Amino acid sequence: MIDILKRINQLRVERGWSEYQLSVKADITQSTISSWYRKNMLPSIPSIQKICNAFDITMSQFFIEDSDMTTTITPQQKRLLAYSAKLEPEQMDALLKFLDIL
Repeated sequence: MIDILKRINQLRVERGWSEYQLSVKADITQSTISSWYRKNMLPSIPSIQKICNAFDITMSQFFIEDSDMTTTITPQQKRLLAYSAKLEPEQMDALLKFLDIL
């Protein structure tokens, strides 16, 4: 199981961000982030979403344990994911068949 606080720290250090920079980018107070570590508390789901937005990754990418799978997705990939999330199952099947043909 993933250690959420360790994961946040890993992603922050990879980007060369201070805790303050993360707090600004995630729109979470630095004192809140610091308290997670001091009190060994887990952030709420909305806070994790803000952290993911700051890192420009999805929640799925955040929770994947294989670090090779956590590369940042492109804006075009984000658009595709957003559109595909709105599709009905039949529409998704049709889209996948179309993409297979390409």
